[in-house]
Amino acid sequence: MQGRKIEFKTLNQAQVDMICERHERLWSGKAGGARASFAYCVVENLDLSNRDLSDADFSGAVLRGANLSGATLNSAIFFAADMRRASLEGACLRRADLRGAIMRGANLTGADLTEADLREGAIAQIDKEKGLAVLTHKTQGNDSDKANFTGANLSRSKMAGITAQKSDFTDAMLLGTRMIRANLRGSSFQGANLEGADLSGADLTDTDFTNSVLIGTKTLMAKKDRMRTDGALTEAPVGIDANTLDNPVANQIAEHMKWCETNGREGKPSLFDGTDLRGLTSLAGKTLTAFHARGATLYGLDLEGAQLQGARLEKADLRMVSLRGADLRGADLTGANLSNADLRDCQLGPLLLEGNRILPASLAGTRARYTDFRGADLRQVKATGADFSYAHLDGSDARRALFGGSCFTGTSFDERFLEQVASIEGAVDLNAA
Repeated sequence: MQGRKIEFKTLNQAQVDMICERHERLWSGKAGGARASFAYCVVENLDLSNRDLSDADFSGAVLRGANLSGATLNSAIFFAADMRRASLEGACLRRADLRGAIMRGANLTGADLTEADLREGAIAQIDKEKGLAVLTHKTQGNDSDKANFTGANLSRSKMAGITAQKSDFTDAMLLGTRMIRANLRGSSFQGANLEGADLSGADLTDTDFTNSVLIGTKTLMAKKDRMRTDGALTEAPVGIDANTLDNPVANQIAEHMKWCETNGREGKPSLFDGTDLRGLTSLAGKTLTAFHARGATLYGLDLEGAQLQGARLEKADLRMVSLRGADLRGADLTGANLSNADLRDCQLGPLLLEGNRILPASLAGTRARYTDFRGADLRQVKATGADFSYAHLDGSDARRALFGGSCFTGTSFDERFLEQVASIEGAVDLNAA
């Protein structure tokens, strides 16, 4: 700082818009462009939503209550910024520098913070008496004491030493995230995916990991008093251990494929109800018509392009599964968990049976939060009472589909969707989607 005291500059909306426009001109290669710098600026309660501000500098900025929802902020610098109560819903903050940022009460629902740096950090300025003094922001009594990371992607982000008491990480993606020595007391990780995350030495007192994924998660020396892990998926087998089956899974799969290829003349159908099939890794492109895996665990399995016509997958755990381009015509996925699964371009339309009979596919009661159905064939599908919160249904074919009583909080779909469906009575949050 060369001996000068840090001074904050208050900006109005017109000044903010001008800085943003010049930044966008720079990125588009137009004349008159300049990198956006909001360093030590007061941008409180102003609107920066849906702007492309990648690489912008917000060091030490005051962004309390600012609207950055939907903004692209990749590699932006928020070092020691005050972001209390700011809205970053759906924002993209890949590799952003958030060290030392104050985020109490911030809304990061559905934000992408992949590889972001949220470690401790502080700005020091010259002080006549102390030599160096740490820059602090004024605390206001109406600030919330928790941040909302619901559904945020924090994979491989650096959060060592972060203070995030009573924060909401429900359904968040925390793959490989480093949260060493983090203070997470009273936080909620319900349904979150912490596969490969490192929480060594963290304070997990009163944290809720109900129905989360804790595969390979490190908690060495962590405080775990009253920590809840009901329904959490770990390395331990769920239901029937595939390694204990008399007939190995690989042999059963081979016999099933032969049965399909010979129209039942050779081989025989497999039966994996209640079995943990995670060890398979991939069934991509396999022909597995009438595959039976009710209540089975298929978490993270690669089933891209698989032929699964008439499959029975009721109440199966299909989280993080790739079913892109798979043929699921007439399949029954009633009550299955499809959260964060990839079903782009898959076929979930009706299956034509002998005698011109039709067997519709079923997604009734499924949990399909943050699931990608873009381009999927959903004709005549029975999807009553399902949870499609924050799912992508853009470009899907939903002609004569039944979505009565389903939840569409934050769901994206195109204009044709409501025109195509046969029933959507009792659905929740369609107007807010």
